Amino acid sequence: MHMFFRTLLHSLLSRFGPRLGHYDVARTRFITSPTDLDILRHMNNGVYLSIMDVARFDMLHRTGVWKIFVERGWYPVVVAETMSFRKSLTVGQRFTVESRILGFDAKAVYVEQRFVRPDAAGEPEIYAHGFIRGRFLKRTGGVVPMEELLEAVGMPENVTVPAWLLEWSDDVAMPATRAPAPSIWE
Repeated sequence: MHMFFRTLLHSLLSRFGPRLGHYDVARTRFITSPTDLDILRHMNNGVYLSIMDVARFDMLHRTGVWKIFVERGWYPVVVAETMSFRKSLTVGQRFTVESRILGFDAKAVYVEQRFVRPDAAGEPEIYAHGFIRGRFLKRTGGVVPMEELLEAVGMPENVTVPAWLLEWSDDVAMPATRAPAPSIWE
């Protein structure tokens, strides 16, 4: 339930945050709360993924993309995500999630997100790093074709999805929702 209130807070804050271009880096500020912690008193790994959702939502609002989606009856869904952790975040620490759109393939959008805090010299230091592959669905049913999405938000310049991320996406892909997906352990 705490993530619901955090999402509402950032939804309100994003209305007043600086406007961004569709492909700019969005910086969303957070503070680690007691409900974010696991039994080892650092931020639970699952909370990172939820906070990434909130930061992407902030990015979509501040870039104006969310308004386009609402007008067209579209909504984003995460298809796959991966995280790497370097340092722990503990209660009361301020941190920033930096989010940016990396690019597209024939079906999906790729977003990079970094959890950063200042190092001893005050420079941003990465604590955790994640990537998501997302698609867009229509409230009336079906998937938003990539051509239609790019027509609505504009074609990016100088955004490239790293080859390893495209390969990862293929490697972790699940069957389509209407295809069989039996749970058989080998």
